[in-house]
Amino acid sequence: MQYAVCVVPVSPLRATDSHRSEMVNQLLLGENAVLLEEQKDFVKVRTVNDDYEGWVQRGQVELVDAIPGNPLSKILVSDYTDRVMINGSEAHIPMGTIVIAPAGEDLVIGNYTLRYQIGSPWNAAGAAVTADAITQRASRCLNTPYLWGGRSVFGIDCSGFTQSVFRFFDYKLMRDAYQQATQGEAIGFLQEAKCGDLAFFDNEEGRITHVGIMLNDHEIIHASGKVRIDKIDNAGIINVDTGLRTHKLRMVRRYF
Repeated sequence: MQYAVCVVPVSPLRATDSHRSEMVNQLLLGENAVLLEEQKDFVKVRTVNDDYEGWVQRGQVELVDAIPGNPLSKILVSDYTDRVMINGSEAHIPMGTIVIAPAGEDLVIGNYTLRYQIGSPWNAAGAAVTADAITQRASRCLNTPYLWGGRSVFGIDCSGFTQSVFRFFDYKLMRDAYQQATQGEAIGFLQEAKCGDLAFFDNEEGRITHVGIMLNDHEIIHASGKVRIDKIDNAGIINVDTGLRTHKLRMVRRYF
């Protein structure tokens, strides 16, 4: 079995082997995926983190026979961005990137050498799951632009946002909103919601298309246009800027 390891800060995972193809997900530096197929400019992979399949550009991953570093590391980039040296050149990696080698030590991945220079690492394994901690982590993403398939502070979608925040508390959420709605436990009433619960929203066909993190029983932080805080009631989300209802509430689920 071969693996593709991301060797750039953020790499698009596309639906087909074309630069024009829809971006369906992303790999962050150091994340790995199982190699499924090779083409001239792209390789098809299945991500180890969330079992997502797609095509990634060859020049943004290194193909290896064994996963390098510590892929089970719980150490994450805590600041909005932090630094890493890639073959001697500095690059900026986004918050939530897994740190798969000790800071200041060289990690060789095929033809690439990484050296993390992390200022404030976050240990997800020891993170206390409190309302203040969840609010703080989620709020660090405020005003991040919405990007379909994105999962970093350079651009993020609704389920990428929830997945990224939960990663800081060592909870492995699946990638898409409808998948995340199969995890956790349902709560009966919105008034019972607490910080860290996820609220899900559906379209006219009943398909779950949106998710956000409850801050309390009447406020939600979510990625819609940008990461923002809005009001929520039993019917759904109310945009605080326009007063318009934007999403229809389907359910609320608890994970912690």
